[in-house]
Amino acid sequence: MPNLVEVTYEQTGKSKMINELGMREMQAKAYEQRDAKYLLIKAPPASGKSRALMFIALDKLVNQGIKKVIVAVPEKSIGSSFGSTNLKQFGFFANWEVEERYNLCMAKNNRRTVDIFKEFLDSDEKILICTHSTLRFAFEQLSESKFNDTLLAIDEFHHVSADGENRLGEVLRSLIENSNCHIVAMTGSYFRGDSVPVLLPEDEAKFTKVTYNYYEQLNGYEYLKSLGIGYHFYQGKYTSALDEVLDTDKKTILHIPNVNATESTKDKYQEVNTIIDIIGEVEEVTDDGVIIVKRHKDGKLIKVADLVEDDEKSRAKIDHYLNTHKGIDDMDLIIALGKAKEGFDWPYCEHALTVGYRGSLTEIIQIIGRATRDSENKTTAQFTNLIAQPDADNDEVKLSVNNMLKAITSSLLMEQVLAPSFKFKPRFDNDDEVAKKGELKIRGFKKPTSKKVNDIIESDLNDLKATILQDPQMLKAMPGNIEPEVINEVLIPKIIKIKYPDLDENEVKELSQYVVIDRVIRNATIETNGDKKFIRMADKFINLDDLNIDLIKSINPFQQAFEILSKQVTTGVLKLIQESIEATRIKMDFEEAKILWSKIQEFVKEFGKEPDLNSADAKERRMAECIIYLKEEKRKRADNG
Repeated sequence: MPNLVEVTYEQTGKSKMINELGMREMQAKAYEQRDAKYLLIKAPPASGKSRALMFIALDKLVNQGIKKVIVAVPEKSIGSSFGSTNLKQFGFFANWEVEERYNLCMAKNNRRTVDIFKEFLDSDEKILICTHSTLRFAFEQLSESKFNDTLLAIDEFHHVSADGENRLGEVLRSLIENSNCHIVAMTGSYFRGDSVPVLLPEDEAKFTKVTYNYYEQLNGYEYLKSLGIGYHFYQGKYTSALDEVLDTDKKTILHIPNVNATESTKDKYQEVNTIIDIIGEVEEVTDDGVIIVKRHKDGKLIKVADLVEDDEKSRAKIDHYLNTHKGIDDMDLIIALGKAKEGFDWPYCEHALTVGYRGSLTEIIQIIGRATRDSENKTTAQFTNLIAQPDADNDEVKLSVNNMLKAITSSLLMEQVLAPSFKFKPRFDNDDEVAKKGELKIRGFKKPTSKKVNDIIESDLNDLKATILQDPQMLKAMPGNIEPEVINEVLIPKIIKIKYPDLDENEVKELSQYVVIDRVIRNATIETNGDKKFIRMADKFINLDDLNIDLIKSINPFQQAFEILSKQVTTGVLKLIQESIEATRIKMDFEEAKILWSKIQEFVKEFGKEPDLNSADAKERRMAECIIYLKEEKRKRADNG
C-alpha cells in the first residue's frame, strides 16, 4: 500500500553543524534563551535536547547563581543520554560531570533512590539524574524550599498534565508557586493523546518557548533524504500480514500491540515466538540475550532483541547489550511492546513498524522518531502502522472505523509537522513586491495584532492543529458533510476559545484565520506557467495574485483526510466509515444556523422545495435539520413571550 505521506529533504547538513561553542543549530537556539527562569524546549528526537540542557544548566551553575541541577527522565534507559560529557573539547567553557553515585538511572548500589535524592540536596554535588517517579516520591517527603536555587529539568515533558490527578503536574505547579526553582522542560511532542493540556494557560504563559520543528531537523541532515508514513490494513490476526510489511533486510523496530488492545492475541510471548517463526529458525541465544535467527528465505543469520520479555535477568542482559554495542552489525530487529519509544537511541533503525492503533499522537511521533535519526546506513526512513480492517459482521466495527479515522488524522498531522512552513502576508492593490521564498501573499489577510497570537503561531501552531484534529466534531466533519464555512467560522474558533481562554474575540478570529489558511495552503499545490504562478485548491487553479481569504474560507481544510482514506481502502470499508460518521450528528447552534440559512434560501430558489431530511445528500439533510432547529428556536422564543 502506498504511503500517505512522503517527504523529501535537501540534506543540507545544517542541523548537524556545530558552532564555536560546540553547539548544533537547535542547541544554539535554546542557549540564546538560557537566562529564562522557565524554559520550554520543543524539538524532535535526535535534535540534541539532552546536550542543549547541559549547556544551559552549566551556564546557570556558573553564571546565574543556581546551586544544583536535577534532571528527571521517564525511564532509566534514557538517563544514559545525560551521562558525563566532555564539552570543553568542542569549545564550551565547562564539562558536564555527573558523579556515578548521583546518576540514579545507572547507579549500582541498592539504596533507595529517594534516600540518595534527599542526600544529594544536602551534599556539595551539583548534578543528579533520576526518573520522574523518583522525583515524585522524593518531593512527597520534602518541602518546596529544598528546591530553592535549583534547576529542575524535566525530559519528555508531555508526561506532565494539567489534570489534577497527574502527580508530576502537581509537583511542577507547586514548585512554580512556592519556590524560586528554575525549570527547563523538554519534549519532542507537546500534545498528549488524552487531550488534557500539559499546562494550564496561566502556567504556560510563564514559560519562554524554543521551538525547533521536525522539518528543520530532517532537512538539515547529512544522510537521510526521505521519510515515508503509511498504513497497512489486515484481516484476521496481524501476524498473518507480517510477511507483507516486515523486511528484515532493513534495520527494524517492531512494536506489537498492548495486551489490552483489540489487535492483541492476549499472549505477548507467543506473539514474539510467532514473529520469529515467520522470519526463520532460532540458531542460538547468546550469553548477551541476543537471539540469532536463520532466515527461511536465504539462510542468512540475523540478530533479534526481545524487549517484550518480562524476566528481569533476561531483560537486563539484552538492555546492557543494546547500551554497549553500538555497531551497525550488532542488531537487525528489535521486538518491543512498551519500550524502545521515547529517548531510545538506535540511529541505524530504518523502519518503525507498529501494530495496532495508538491512542496518542505523542506516541506516534515518538515511534517515528526512532527511525528518523541520521545515519550513514540509510537514505530513507519508514513508519508503517499495521491496523485491523473493519468487518461489517464485527461487533467492534465502529471502534475500528474510529481508530482508522484517527490514524489518518495522525498521519496528516505528521505531514504538517514534517513539511516546510509558509509565512503569510497581506496583498494590497498595486502591490508589485515579489514574495520571498516561503512567503504567500493573500488578499484580505490580516496580520496578527497581538504578541499572544504571534507566540502561538511561532511556537504552538502544531499543538493547536493537533488539538483541532483530535476533536470529535472535527472527525465527523472530515468527509465534507459539514459546510466549510461552519468548520472554519464556528468549529475551529470554538476549539481555540477552549484551548486559549485568555484570547479576546478579535485574537480568536485572527488565530482561526491563520489555522484555516495554513491547513488549506499546505494541502494545495503550486505550479508555474510562464511567468505566472497558480495554486490548485479544491480542484481549481487560482492565480496566486488573486488568492483571497473568502476563497480559502469556502474550502474544507480537512477534506484531504477523507480523500486519502477513500483511495486507501475498499469500497465496502469506505461505506462502513461513511455510515459510521453520518450516523452521528453534531449539535446545531445559532452560529451554524446563520451560515446555513443563506444556503437554504439558495436551495429553495434553485429546486423550488425545502431541503429533504431523508435526502441521500448529507449537506441537504443538514439544511433540513437547520430548518427544524430554527422552527424550534422560534417556538421557544414565542413560549418565553
